[in-house]
Amino acid sequence: MKTRVIAAILASAAMATSALADDDIAKYQDEARNAAKELMMQMRGEMMKEMQANGPVSAIKICQNTAPAIASEMSRKHGWHIGRVSQKTRNPFLGMPDAWEQKVLAAFDQRLEKENPVNMEFAEIVTEPQGKFFRYMKAVPVQDTCLQCHGTPDTVSQAVKDKLASDYPHDKATGYTLGQIRGGITVKRPLF
Repeated sequence: MKTRVIAAILASAAMATSALADDDIAKYQDEARNAAKELMMQMRGEMMKEMQANGPVSAIKICQNTAPAIASEMSRKHGWHIGRVSQKTRNPFLGMPDAWEQKVLAAFDQRLEKENPVNMEFAEIVTEPQGKFFRYMKAVPVQDTCLQCHGTPDTVSQAVKDKLASDYPHDKATGYTLGQIRGGITVKRPLF
């Protein structure tokens, strides 16, 4: 009898923990989604402003300098790592996906056949050698404006090609077409 009571108590505790974890995941996902949206809106605003004022060659500096600064500021503000990653990086020193991010980006590419990339996201709680983390990624689909610097050889101007070759000698972030997944906004939140 005593063993059954203990088993029932443990089962109830496990269910409560599971429900709490589900609630936490939903809360964390909403917070991460909002942070990703904020990052994308700030970057897009800066990019469009520079594109309209000075054209695509000048706008390269937004992805190069301004976007990482915005992501860094948001990371400090939230106490999480918030950034941009891609399977085809422009700067191998910034934006290289870790194993979890590679897996999610590959899954996004597979999901692209059946889903609108604008709505794609993925979240889970993972245990890594450094501890337990909430991980989130929001897909970043290629839009018309992106093609001026990330498109195929026929959509990228020679001036942009020259600037990219100068600033990014190891660039792999071209050859995209409209609607493909360019990469993702990634959030890594430590759980204590």
